[in-house]
Amino acid sequence: MARSIPSDTVKTEVFQVLTALLLFVFQSDAATVPSPTQATSGILELLGTVRPVAMSVLVLLLIASLYSWTIIFGKISTFSRATRESKRFIREFRKASRLQEISAIALKCKASPLAMVFEDVYETYKRQTGGSGPPRNLTPLERSAQTAASESITNLERRLTWLATIASVSPFVGLFGTVIGIIDAFIGLGSAGAATLRAVGPGIAEALITTAAGLFVAVPALVAYNQFSARIRIFAAATDDFCRELLNSLEEIPVRAVQPARQPVPESMAGTITGQAQGGR
Repeated sequence: MARSIPSDTVKTEVFQVLTALLLFVFQSDAATVPSPTQATSGILELLGTVRPVAMSVLVLLLIASLYSWTIIFGKISTFSRATRESKRFIREFRKASRLQEISAIALKCKASPLAMVFEDVYETYKRQTGGSGPPRNLTPLERSAQTAASESITNLERRLTWLATIASVSPFVGLFGTVIGIIDAFIGLGSAGAATLRAVGPGIAEALITTAAGLFVAVPALVAYNQFSARIRIFAAATDDFCRELLNSLEEIPVRAVQPARQPVPESMAGTITGQAQGGR
């Protein structure tokens, strides 16, 4: 009669076998995982063997990235200066008592869209009144304010369309490079006659680099475009509010008391007055 193996002994042996197998698998994976230095050198080696079409796509994306970052840094500087000078101008505008004082302040805040609106409206006001007294007609002043506000916002929006274009087109440019790279990889696979991952892997990896480059270019441009558009909406609202405040201030200018002009004396009465004066002597 055969001796039966205890169940506890079987479980122990199975557990030991599974443990040894897992340790072997993890050790093999650890041995095959490349280090960050090896991965970086592999990417650099791959870039050194890029085909002409993929290289052209990468160069185009590099130019688009440099141009978009130039716009981004320029707009950051422009918006920061416009915000700072607008705060200064509106503070001085509400404290000043004479339009000439506000005009001198506006000349020092040329980056502010509010100062630009004031200068155009003030020029129209001076043509109407000569620089003093209430305006005779508010309609030309309103048109000047609307035109100046539109021009100031247009200046802030300059070159933003390039950011939108780069953000929307760059992924497709990268995808074009990927498609061409995959086509070249399969053509090389067909000519080699070996359907292995080692034969097609480098070509596909080279093709996918252009897609990654396209996303790298598009994401910062898209984020910057959205942020700048929000800032421009804030400037537009502030400019509209200032236009109404400026027109109300001009409408409230008090009318100066005008002394009545002396009426000319008729010649007939002048002779009488002269005769009376001589008779009195």
